[in-house]
Amino acid sequence: MFSKLTGAAMRFIHCADIHLDSPLRGLEFYDGAPAEEMRHATRRAFANVVDLAIDRAVDFVLIAGDIFDGDWPDFNTGLYFASQLRRLADADIRVFLIHGNHDAVSKLTRSVPLPRNVFSFPANRPATEVIESLGVAIHGQSFASEAVTSDLSAAYAAPHTGLLNIGILHTALSGREGHQPYAPTTADRLTDKGYDYWALGHVHCREIVRESPWIVFPGNTQGRHARETGAKGCMVVEAEPGVGIHAAEFVPTDVARWHQIGIDIAGLSSDDDLHAAVQAEVRAAQVAAEDRILALRLTLSGRGTLHHTIVSNREAIRAQLAASIGEASAGMAWLEKVRFKVTAPLDLPRLAERDDPIGLLIRSIESLQADAGRLKALAESVLCDLGQKLPAELRGSDSAWALDSPEALADALANARERLLAAIAADDTT
Repeated sequence: MFSKLTGAAMRFIHCADIHLDSPLRGLEFYDGAPAEEMRHATRRAFANVVDLAIDRAVDFVLIAGDIFDGDWPDFNTGLYFASQLRRLADADIRVFLIHGNHDAVSKLTRSVPLPRNVFSFPANRPATEVIESLGVAIHGQSFASEAVTSDLSAAYAAPHTGLLNIGILHTALSGREGHQPYAPTTADRLTDKGYDYWALGHVHCREIVRESPWIVFPGNTQGRHARETGAKGCMVVEAEPGVGIHAAEFVPTDVARWHQIGIDIAGLSSDDDLHAAVQAEVRAAQVAAEDRILALRLTLSGRGTLHHTIVSNREAIRAQLAASIGEASAGMAWLEKVRFKVTAPLDLPRLAERDDPIGLLIRSIESLQADAGRLKALAESVLCDLGQKLPAELRGSDSAWALDSPEALADALANARERLLAAIAADDTT
């Protein structure tokens, strides 16, 4: 039985990277996307954290930075956050938070009063808050500015003897793919500090770095785009002063989930086969997501007889697949994007040897595929003017028009290659 008596076992929640009111990127560009339902997904996910804290009767909540996605466009974001914290105050649950790179002290020009149950760690120095009734010492420091390049944890206080010591830190440790190396440190340095639990933030992919001591990234509470796939949520931790951490349980809080599906067309002989395979994957994903809204990115790959049909009718295939997904999920899943990586069932080495325009084209494409520098230079010379005329939102890193993205250029070249091969196969010129 968990209680709030001195020295007794306790329970707390560790969450991070809420990015309150951050838009779920890309929704507005796709027909059928449940934009309205997902517009407030980050709010609903944080409300789920608060619900969980109340339901589990936790003693306190730790928020390890990036509560907000940047400066607020208006006060509604801050007012909503404060209203949720008041729910925790009404349940006698304290909150300890730090600010990270997205909501660094220097970036926020607006503020609202927070309830008295909230302690916000300062940005000018590390601080320690002791909860005598629980036997807990919590150490932390907020970001003063977006780009913190020093190891903040190095100046954190020594552990308090006889207490459960927790460090709260916004960091990428020694580096994590897709995240800026802010507040760099290492797992060994954190271990040497002598704390029982390190509540980390900044990295959106859940990771238990170590269990002795516990060094944990809970991930963000709600995935925001197609690269943030899978369940998102927070950690519920059970601990005891003088003993340490008993258990750390991940609990999903997301209201919508991004998921990637891959279908190999090898062995599929008809459109019906393709749709059946996609629908089977969608149903399985829906079960795993426990009936949350699903945003699906589908990749069609492999070598097979459907190559010509797929490559020659991309828009029609996409529309048909979107309809199949809606049918299989009763409208709870939608198709965010289709990636076409299918290969024609042709003898490519023999085609490349041909002494005609077809052979020359295939050899040229293969040469460009092997030389990213040449491909980028060609794209800049041919498409630069077009790229400048496009709206800024279409020039993002996840867009087919991202001419500065090696991945987007490689995809565009591969698509051109497959269109050529589809035409060759249709004309039966081989």
